[in-house]
Amino acid sequence: MPVPPSNAAPAVVTAPSSGTLPPVPLTEPADGVPPVVDTPQALADVVARLAAGTGPVAVDAERASGYRYGQAAYLVQLRRAGAGTVLIDPVPLPDLGSLAAVINPAEWVLHAADQDLPCLRELGLTPATLFDTELASRLLGRERVGLAAVVAENLGYELAKEHSAADWSTRPLPESWLRYAALDVELLLELRAVLTGQLQAAGKLAWAEQEFEHVRTAAPNPPRIDPWRRTSGLQAVRSTRGLAVARELWVAREELGQELDRSPGRVLPAGAIVAAALALPRTEGQLVRLREFAGRGTRKRAAYWQAAINRALELPESELPPKRAAREPGQLPAPRAWGEKNPDAAARLEVVRTCVRTVAAAHDLPQENLLAPATQRHLAWETPARPTTDDVADRLTELGARQWQLELVAGPLAEAITAV
Repeated sequence: MPVPPSNAAPAVVTAPSSGTLPPVPLTEPADGVPPVVDTPQALADVVARLAAGTGPVAVDAERASGYRYGQAAYLVQLRRAGAGTVLIDPVPLPDLGSLAAVINPAEWVLHAADQDLPCLRELGLTPATLFDTELASRLLGRERVGLAAVVAENLGYELAKEHSAADWSTRPLPESWLRYAALDVELLLELRAVLTGQLQAAGKLAWAEQEFEHVRTAAPNPPRIDPWRRTSGLQAVRSTRGLAVARELWVAREELGQELDRSPGRVLPAGAIVAAALALPRTEGQLVRLREFAGRGTRKRAAYWQAAINRALELPESELPPKRAAREPGQLPAPRAWGEKNPDAAARLEVVRTCVRTVAAAHDLPQENLLAPATQRHLAWETPARPTTDDVADRLTELGARQWQLELVAGPLAEAITAV
């Protein structure tokens, strides 16, 4: 039988065995759909409830990716034993300090925590400790690690995911969306209990705890050099003048998107940037004759886009962007070029990858969770020809590997690299 959701502290539960009946659809939260908290008084009430609850806090957040500029949270879902489920609208509640005082010292349970922690951090919400149900599932060797799949496999319930890509900045939020949001935290505490037991049985709980802490304390990614070069389809633009047009349009799109609080892709599609960079239109008339600029929204702002294009067209040759992107700090050449640039490193990379795959398979781990592909490349590029286990461990530590990873791979990698 599936494990029923409960407000009580979750017990350790055994996952359904293979060959059981299909998952039972979970269509309603056990306590119904809670009202959205959007006033200071309602916030004070739910903070008191959460403070009176016990144990970890299940946490999720909904963003408006693809609709609004940035990655802000537009709904925060919480659930705690003894407190039930809470849905908080952070837009009218800019000060969540009282909530942070209650939940920040607690352990949080999230699924794919690295996706939600940044937007929660912007609200002043950050956990003292963390349990990531997706990462736990990866370490257990599961092939399907989406929340719906993990819940179905371990608890026997089927979660619907029909609103995962919705515009969560919509107000008021439809009842069906709120039901979906509440169900996303309905079973996280029970899921944590099941996965903890499985990690313990597999001897992987300490590994998971190190990984959770790594995710919790991870620094934000540094700003990219020339982020405009990531425009989809830009590889079709060969001229430096065209690249300058793409750059100016990308910057103009970012500025307008931020001003309008709209996703840049909705302000101007990437295909329009590439089309203008190829055509190099010199007048608004030429611009709007491009199919990608023929829509009502882009035509309305044709003067704005043409002004950006003109800035690029008027640049002196010395200020045009180079055809090749500048290398990001610490970025290595593409592995396909190693044979020419660093043949010894190319040979080491093959044995590093083989060694990591072998060790990962022996421990029922995805190889990328045992040692990230970027870490493997950096190790192969810079490691001496005959390293000791300590040499490899020291280098992996510099690259951010955790202790459990060092214990599994440092020795085998030192041996494999020495044999090259």
